[in-house]
Amino acid sequence: MIWPPQTFWLERTENFVERPFLQFALRELEVFVRAPRFWATFGAVVLIFWVTGPYATAERLATVPRLGFWLVLHAVAWSIAIVTIVLVNALLLRRVASLAGRMALGTLVAGVPVGLATEAISRVTFGGALTLPGIAGSIVSGLLLSALFCGLTVLTMSSRQAQALSPTTADEVPDTRDRPEGVALLRRLKPENRGPILHMTVADHYTEVTTTRGRELILLRFSDALDEIGDTPGLRVHRSHFVADLHVERLLRAEGRLAILGKDGAEIPVARSRAEAVRARWG
Repeated sequence: MIWPPQTFWLERTENFVERPFLQFALRELEVFVRAPRFWATFGAVVLIFWVTGPYATAERLATVPRLGFWLVLHAVAWSIAIVTIVLVNALLLRRVASLAGRMALGTLVAGVPVGLATEAISRVTFGGALTLPGIAGSIVSGLLLSALFCGLTVLTMSSRQAQALSPTTADEVPDTRDRPEGVALLRRLKPENRGPILHMTVADHYTEVTTTRGRELILLRFSDALDEIGDTPGLRVHRSHFVADLHVERLLRAEGRLAILGKDGAEIPVARSRAEAVRARWG
């Protein structure tokens, strides 16, 4: 079989990630992965299971193998639980108003894959044949583990995590100082980077967006990004660059060609076909 070119998969991956709920879900996952409280809670739970040795693991496994068993089991279980809960939360964000309700539904959905994964790890570790009662018991245990994760997450959740999981107010109430209305592109950025757009440029299959609050790479075609900037005043000065009025310091000549000096000190090239429009606007 001849596989399609790499660009075929890149285009489909880009289209898949561009869906709004997946953009939101990826931001949620990033917030959790970077949260020290999340890792501290995970470490504390693994430590408790290692020391107490529940489910007869203290009798069946030595100290070091027991640590490895619980570390692997919880890493797999928590990974499945958090991905499932985040996806369910993103899908139901506009349908279920309560964050607790969305997380509870995510917990129920995660219970089955978590239970099956933990049963597989147990069979690999201790041996034995799979049985329906054993699988059913593992699914129940999976629900309990998912509920444990959900409860601990709520109890240790930082304000940033809470905002990431339930950003309805922040997204729907415009901030006229930092978030111009009608700029759909800003919804793709992390909340802390949402501000008036200054500059956009192509970076492989990504678009690098610079705002008054920061800089961020998003998986989006440059032409699509231009369609989402709304009434942001500025010009596309090159096939790979858009510059807003706010970002222009002055025009200059660089190696015999016109360029723009941005307020951050960077030089942005101007295409020859755009030189006249650039001079008319900022000259």
